[in-house]
Amino acid sequence: MRTEDFNFYLPDALIAQHPTAERTASRMLHLNSSKGELADNMFINLPEHLQAGDLLVFNDTRVIKARLFGVKHTGGSVEVMIERVINQHTAYAQIRASRAPKVGTRLTLSNAFDVEVTARHDDLFELLFLSETSVLDLLEQHGALPLPPYITHSATSDDEERYQTVFSKHLGAVAAPTAGLHFNDAMLDTLKQKGINIAYVTLHVGAGTFQPVRVDNINEHKMHSELYSISQATIDMINATKTNGAKVTAIGTTALRALESAARVTEFNTNGNLQAGNGDTDIFITPGYQFKVVDRLFTNFHLPKSTLLMLVSAFAGMDNIKKAYEHAINEHYRFFSYGDAMLIEKHPAA
Repeated sequence: MRTEDFNFYLPDALIAQHPTAERTASRMLHLNSSKGELADNMFINLPEHLQAGDLLVFNDTRVIKARLFGVKHTGGSVEVMIERVINQHTAYAQIRASRAPKVGTRLTLSNAFDVEVTARHDDLFELLFLSETSVLDLLEQHGALPLPPYITHSATSDDEERYQTVFSKHLGAVAAPTAGLHFNDAMLDTLKQKGINIAYVTLHVGAGTFQPVRVDNINEHKMHSELYSISQATIDMINATKTNGAKVTAIGTTALRALESAARVTEFNTNGNLQAGNGDTDIFITPGYQFKVVDRLFTNFHLPKSTLLMLVSAFAGMDNIKKAYEHAINEHYRFFSYGDAMLIEKHPAA
C-alpha cells in the first residue's frame, strides 16, 4: 500500500489556529462505516449517539512545556524539543541547530541551567540535566508549551489552558490527545448521568505523531515509540462492557493505540487478552488490521500521509474516510488539533 493513497489537499484556511470559544462548541461529523453514511452534527449532541452501559476511554496524559531555547557553550543558538523524560535528570530530545551537537557538548537553556549531550539515538539526543532540580520542574519553570507545527502563533496563556484536557493528570506528553479537548466537566457529568461509564488510560504522545510517512511503501515505515499505561480497573471495565453487549468508545487515536497495544499478541501475551501494565508501544495500525477492543472512535481530523490517517482508514475503511474528508473540506470543517471532530462507527470488516 502506498503512502500517496493517504494524501489529500487541504486549504490552509481550514487549519484551525485557535480553539472555539467554548470547548463543546465544535462540529461533529458522524460516520456510520457499515453503511457509508455521513451526518453533520454538533459535539454537544454526542450523548445522543451513546447508550447507557457504553464505556468511553480517555487518555489522561498531560502536556509538558517541552520547548526550550538556548546556546552551545562553544557558541551558536539551539532549539530543544523534549521528546521523552527518562528520569529525574535525563531526557531524550530533538535539537535544532546550525550543526548538530556532538556527544559531550554542553548547552545553556533558557539562560537558567545547563545540560550535557550524553548520547545520540538516530534523531534523538540524550540529555543530562546538570541541576538538582528535576527535569519536569525545570520544564515547568522555563519551558514553553509545544504547539503543533501547523499552528503559526506562539503559545499564549489561552493555549496553556485549552491545549490541555480538563482531565489531564500524568505529565509526559509533548502533544495533546486532541479528541479530549472537546470535553468539559459539564459534558462529563452529562455522560455519567446518562449511565455512560468513563475510564482512563495514559499514553504520552510524542512529537512523531505530527510526522508524515516519508517512504513510498507504508510497510517500510518505522513507527515512533510512546509510553503507555493501563490499569487493571480500566481492563475490568472494558471486559464488563463487552460482557454486557455494550460498546467501547476510544476518545482519540492515542487511547485507541493504548488499548490495542494492551491486547497485542506477544511472547508475554499469547492469547491476545487485555493486559494491564505499562510499557512502550510502536503499534502501527494500517488497513487490514483487526481491532480487538474498540467499537467506536471519537477523533479529530488528521494530517495527510500521517500514521493517524492510516489508523482511521483501517477503522472505517479507506473509501469511507476519503468520502468523509472530502465532505468535511467541502463543508468547511476545521481541521487538526483545535479543529472539529468525527464520531466513527467501526467498519464490520475491521
